[in-house]
Amino acid sequence: MGGAIGAEAAAAEAPPLAVYGRLPDVDQIAISPDGRKLAISLADGEKRVVAIREAAEGSKLLSAVNLESTKLRDVRWAGPEHVLITKSSTAQPYGLSGPKREYWMTIDINLTTKKQHLLMENQEEAMNVVLAVPTVRMLDGVPYAFVEGVHFVDNYGADTLYKINLKTGATRRLDIGGSQDTDDWLVSPDGQPLAQSLYDEQKGAWSLKLKTEHGWVTTAKTESKMGSRRLGGLGRDGRSVLVWMDDEDDTDKTVLREYALDGAHVVIPDSATFDSLIHAPDGSGLVGAKSLLGDERRYTFFDAKLQSSWNAVAKAFPGDQIALESWSDDKRKLVVWVDSPTEGPAYALVDLDTGNARYLADVYAGLTEDGVSEVRPIKYKAADGLEITGYLTLPKGKDPKNLPLVVLPHGGPEGRDTLGFDWWSQALASRGYAVLRPNFRGSEGFGWKFVQAGFGQWGKAMQTDLSDGVRYLAKQGTIDPKRVCIVGGSYGGYAALAGATLDRGVYRCAASVAGPADLKRMLVDSNERFNSGNNSTLRYWLRFMGADRVRDPDLAAISPARMADKVEIPVLLVHGKDDTVVPYVQSTIMAEAMKKAGKPVELVTLNGEDHWLSRGATRLQMLTAVVDFLEKNNPPR
Repeated sequence: MGGAIGAEAAAAEAPPLAVYGRLPDVDQIAISPDGRKLAISLADGEKRVVAIREAAEGSKLLSAVNLESTKLRDVRWAGPEHVLITKSSTAQPYGLSGPKREYWMTIDINLTTKKQHLLMENQEEAMNVVLAVPTVRMLDGVPYAFVEGVHFVDNYGADTLYKINLKTGATRRLDIGGSQDTDDWLVSPDGQPLAQSLYDEQKGAWSLKLKTEHGWVTTAKTESKMGSRRLGGLGRDGRSVLVWMDDEDDTDKTVLREYALDGAHVVIPDSATFDSLIHAPDGSGLVGAKSLLGDERRYTFFDAKLQSSWNAVAKAFPGDQIALESWSDDKRKLVVWVDSPTEGPAYALVDLDTGNARYLADVYAGLTEDGVSEVRPIKYKAADGLEITGYLTLPKGKDPKNLPLVVLPHGGPEGRDTLGFDWWSQALASRGYAVLRPNFRGSEGFGWKFVQAGFGQWGKAMQTDLSDGVRYLAKQGTIDPKRVCIVGGSYGGYAALAGATLDRGVYRCAASVAGPADLKRMLVDSNERFNSGNNSTLRYWLRFMGADRVRDPDLAAISPARMADKVEIPVLLVHGKDDTVVPYVQSTIMAEAMKKAGKPVELVTLNGEDHWLSRGATRLQMLTAVVDFLEKNNPPR
């Protein structure tokens, strides 16, 4: 058959959008400490179920917990007979002031009694929420959950550490933060408070307190304008405390310091390259780290035997990207995420004792090889010579020449894209579009100087980094420069609107999902959310926006809602009604400004949806609206 006929046949066989847009069929699998059971988070439409079954192949289901439409955040084991499920909801509890917030709660599933118990329930002068995923410690064979809760002291909610006996349900307050500034706790292996992090939002000052035989002692202090340093967990010996700090010799680098209880500290070798940390499965201490160097995911274990074991796991999945998801206490049974460039992501169970590896479940059950498009890493030069990296997803069955393009910038803006499977770009590619995901200046993972290059470049060079990528692909002959649209979420949504107002003449349509449109209003709302005129979130935004204060007149020049009269292309706005990061009003302001300017605009409201597209139905609603908009205004064929 001819190439054109083959291309049409491939397009006709594209999977339904629901395969990509609904919640993943499986999105978490945790193995029990003894390696005998699995807790599996499943989604069936809007319904969430955590299934608990034996790990052996063909084994029976032990229990299933129906979470209905709960937004699931974490599943973890606490000993071999308890599973802790952390969920969240958007709410404004009775008696509290301010806008809606995302509140987390944790349920304990007792496999012995078959009963469920809400942690922090009915505690005196406290909320029934948790501020972080609980820490688990086994003490004399009994599982305990250590929870950061909210205890009210003099009418303010203090970050308070609670100790919960999961066998009996007994809960006691272990320690109250030394001030309103406490924002993180660390518990020792024997179940005692070991460290607390404190952050003064107004001053941008962070400090570390350690629990010594003489009580709490302030061990380290530093200026940290952009937010709290928080705590990195237990160190290599299980008694020290880890904190990410500026390098004393090179403040452009962040390194991992390991503090002993006497205040002495050392820097973990090569930690400036670490992307995240790996702790022993029982929480007893640091055993390694993950690094993302360019497109390479690297695991570094401090113990040679662990490194050798991991290398053996990697060899079992040649050509795939793998990640450690969960492992047994003896570190011999591992659940790994396996991302195949041709088949998409799945979970597998590896038994190092038997040398066997078997697949447990596909992340997207309806995804076939025909629905996975090729992803290529690319590099190009921005107008000022800065090298930009990114990823180009090519539609399956099409010659990579003169293609229609969707630019899909990431959020953050200090986020980044990676080489692995991305449901949004894969969905667009399945409809015949090439998709460019650029790591524009300001993106993390390419060194601090690359992040700094984004300061003050919100709507400026951060924006033209995107269109420079379009020009590069056009010069290569890969894409048709007359058939380019821009789509994005969060900061990527702002970039889409900026493509319609600031960097005009590049795109023929723009779709913003939860994107900021009026920057002054967004900063004012941020102050209301944090009850503060000087908070780290505000300072973060101002640093990238290049503004001195909330009412800086320069903000108007980079606010799409203030330039709606300049829009010459179709614009789609999609926004969740329960968004607590970029409020829904940002899209209504943009819609009203465009209508006032006589410009056509469509606003799609996602009822009950948050900033992260946590619900399956509304995620699919977003994807369907965006694809319909693209196919109308930039037909792929």
